[in-house]
Amino acid sequence: MQWERDDGLRLRVLGALVVVAVMPVAFVYTMVFLVNAVGFELLAWATDRPWNGRLVVPLWTVVPVVAGGFVVQYVFGERMALRAVGARRVSEKSEPALHATLSRLAAQADAPVPDLAVTESSVPNAFTVGRRPQEATLVVTRGLLDTLAEREREAVLAHELAHVKNRDVTVMTLAYFLPTLTYAVAIAAFFVLRGVFHTAGAFEDVDGDGAKGLVAIIVVLVVSAILTLAVSALFWAGSFLLFRLLSQYREYAADRGAAAITGDPLALSSALRTLDESMGDLPDADLREQDGGLEALYVAPIDTYQFGGDRELLSSDIFPATHPPTRDRIDRLEELAASAEAGP
Repeated sequence: MQWERDDGLRLRVLGALVVVAVMPVAFVYTMVFLVNAVGFELLAWATDRPWNGRLVVPLWTVVPVVAGGFVVQYVFGERMALRAVGARRVSEKSEPALHATLSRLAAQADAPVPDLAVTESSVPNAFTVGRRPQEATLVVTRGLLDTLAEREREAVLAHELAHVKNRDVTVMTLAYFLPTLTYAVAIAAFFVLRGVFHTAGAFEDVDGDGAKGLVAIIVVLVVSAILTLAVSALFWAGSFLLFRLLSQYREYAADRGAAAITGDPLALSSALRTLDESMGDLPDADLREQDGGLEALYVAPIDTYQFGGDRELLSSDIFPATHPPTRDRIDRLEELAASAEAGP
């Protein structure tokens, strides 16, 4: 079983990079449009005089700012992801067997050897982050090391190495920039709303022209904050929709890659089955703690319908699942094993 280049994944990664680059710029100009279309009208109503100006933001000022945001995400995204799940890098001295297995598999895959990090979570899972293949970090949970047999652990490590070799780790890391940006803007708008309502209660004795002016200010701030929240939510949803559609395809590609690296598709299918069954028995609190906003990166999903009606996470009801159905992944791996056994 040999490694095959996945042109479909390459095209999707390229398309995702283009969209990821364009959407923050679109977000900025949507906000500018709202200022011109609604903001000035609100000011005219509040001050009882026309506002004929327009806010103009040249593209040459937006692009460097957005690029700077991507640079920050590129430099610090990996560190933030590791911190979100409490992962710490482990040396070869502390985890010699795991390092040896990872180095051997990386040599078989002709891929750079990633750094290795472990999080003490009981949720059995793994993911990879990094700016580029040469600087990737593969994270495994203590639950995964304790739950899987050696053959299954190797298959999961090979799956993560396939992500490194496929170069989809970088785009997934950068794709978090827009959700981070829109989240920050939405939080700012929320605090504006909160401040308005708290402040309004302190002016109960204001009357006459002062009361009219206060009402006008409150209306302007509330409408502006609500519109900001709405636009932020729209772009946040769009970014996660793209994020998850790419995530589904890349999981199939990494499954095929793991099968090619190990020559044992059934090892990964067994690992996925074990992970699926093990996570179904875990408390909700453990699963939410392990999420950290990184659910699309894990080898096994933590937000699918496998947990039943009472345990579905909100994102599963609104967005496409982060991963293909585990049963479909297992079936494809079993088909690969049957094809390899049948021979050419």
